[in-house]
This record gives sequence, C-alpha cells and structure tokens, in this order.
Amino acid sequence: MGTYTITVLAGDGIGPEVTEQALQVLNAVGSRFGHSFTFHQRLVGVAAIEAEGEAISAETLALCQQSDAILFGAVGGLPRYDGSFKVKPEQALFKLRKGLQLFANLRPVKAFEALLGASPIKAEIVQGTDMLVVRELTAGLYYGHLEPPVPGKPSEIRETEHGIEAIDTLLYTENEIERILRVAFEAARDRKKKVTSVDKANVLSSSVLWRKVANRVAQEYPDVTFEHLLVDACAMHLIRKPTSFDVIVTENLFGDILTDEASVLAGSMGMLPSASLGTRETAYGRFGLYEPIHGSAPDIAGQGKANPIASILSAALLLRYSLGLKDEAAAIESAVEQVIEAGYRTEDLREEGAQIVNTQEMGRYIVDTLTQVRA
Repeated sequence: MGTYTITVLAGDGIGPEVTEQALQVLNAVGSRFGHSFTFHQRLVGVAAIEAEGEAISAETLALCQQSDAILFGAVGGLPRYDGSFKVKPEQALFKLRKGLQLFANLRPVKAFEALLGASPIKAEIVQGTDMLVVRELTAGLYYGHLEPPVPGKPSEIRETEHGIEAIDTLLYTENEIERILRVAFEAARDRKKKVTSVDKANVLSSSVLWRKVANRVAQEYPDVTFEHLLVDACAMHLIRKPTSFDVIVTENLFGDILTDEASVLAGSMGMLPSASLGTRETAYGRFGLYEPIHGSAPDIAGQGKANPIASILSAALLLRYSLGLKDEAAAIESAVEQVIEAGYRTEDLREEGAQIVNTQEMGRYIVDTLTQVRA
C-alpha cells in the first residue's frame, strides 16, 4: 500500500469537469486497494493568466517537479485569448513539456466492441483495432520558436518587398530521435512486437535523419518487426486497415495530426487518453503528465456534455506508468469497458439504443462499477 502525491492542473473549459471525475475514480482506487493520494490543485491556462499573469507559474512548475505525477485537464480555446494576446494559455503545456523533459507522448487507441457503431468507419474495418502511437513531444516545428537551436530566428513573420512571409524551423537531433524510438521498441516488446516508424523522408531532411536512426536502432531489437511508412500513406492506412498497426512512432507534428485522426476509430476524442513521459525515474516508475487528447471545448463547458472517459483512462495510465500500480490501472480500464458495454454513453457517443448520461453520471457509473469489479 502506498502514499502518492499528484499535482492536478484542471485548466480551462471542460478540463475541470472531466478532471473531477478522474479524481473521483482515483479516490475509489485508493479506497479499494488501500492507497492514499494527495492532490495538489493549481491554476493553469486562462485562470492562471488572469490570477498570476502567466499561463503557468514558476511555483506551479516547481510543485509539479516535486510530485509523483501530473494529472492535466485542458487549456486554451477561449476567443479572448487568441493571437492578439502575448500570453497564451497553450504556453503552459509547452513549458511543462520542455521544462520537465516530457519527451515521449503515448496515445493508446482501442476500439471497444460495444462502440463499433459510434465510429463513422465501417465496423468490420475498425473491429480489433488496438494500437499505441508514440509521439516525440519536445522538438520539431512546435519548439523552433521557443529555444533557437541555431543563431538567428528559427520562427518569424516578416514583411518583404513581395509581401508578408512566415518562417518556421524544424530541427531534430540524433539523440532526440533515438530516445523516442527506444520508447517505441520497448513498448512493442510488451505488445504485438511490431513498430511502424512514420516520416516524410522523400521530402524532409529531418525525416531522412529520422529514418537513418530508426534503421540503426531497429537492429538492436531483432524480436520486433519493423517497417517505415510515409506519413501520408499512414494517414490512409489508419482508415483503410487500422488493425495492421501495433506501435506507431513519429515526430511531433505528425503524431499530433495522426492521433486526432485515429480518434474516430474509437468513436470520439473523448475516449482517448495520453501519457507524456519524462526522462526522470521515480521511486515507482517514470515521471509523467497525463491528459485526455481532447481540447477545452468551451462551447459545451458547464453543460454536463463532456465525456470524462479519456480523463479517467489517463488516470489509469498515471497509475501504470508513474506509480507502478498495474492492477489498479487494469481495474479502472475494466470498469470503463463494463460501463460502455452496459450501454451508457455521453453526448459525443450518441447512437441508437444508448442511454445518454451527463459527465457526472458517467463518472459515477464507473466509480460504482470499479468498487465491484476485479481486473
């Protein structure tokens, strides 16, 4: 039995609503398995900007570093904090990822049998889908504008005699590529032992390097089947034959886009959790940040329409990867699946014959089931 400290950054929009349900589930895990969780709730995103003048304060970052893990909700999406503001809510995530070295983003995509009808893709194509997308998270295009890797400005909008032009710099080092590939290969060894490395090596120099490093690392894992796939072909295969994938590993921008596409296989973005793992080892596992892949969805905030399952499953990933509590994580996942099989759905999963429930009700059904099931 253990005692654990978790920093909770619920954020904006539906973030607080779905995070609250994840906390209820974690409390139920604590009661059932005899663990004690201490939650430190702090501001992030819009609330932090308005109260502290920045998307995430240095004090909050320090608290995160001292915790066993971070449970995150969502930030951004509010019109008043668009490009006209110097401080943007999304900066919080960039600071967390870079400052805490959260370089490996793991996004499992599983099509539950009971939700095959919720996907716009034919059931016979989606059935059996169970993949893990490993996305590099602290380099590439998204970070060229934060820390210039070379002299000069890696990202810039400027006026020229021919009009306005924009420049973004995409840079990857050999080390950054190698470490994310190793995460993917190690993950594949615990799954179906297949890795698909996704790049754009027919166009991008960074992808040429990516492919070169991938070939070298793959030689160290002879027990894992390995293949390359161009990102445009991968986007097509995700829809045509998703069951052909086991572990997909790719760079930051491609991973962001492909996992949003893959969410339709599970029926909704509200079903997809994620784990952002860092370089630091803890007493129980690897330090990480856990969040649903969906955004803040301000258009439905406060209406009870948000699906808390992605946040709840993110809490399960937190237990598995950062706290080493595999049985407890499996118990949450089993409870979620049983509630889905019982026909309960939030608005995003509306289908004929389903019983539509609100955010709090979905959380309560999962908690009630969790107290009864055995993983």
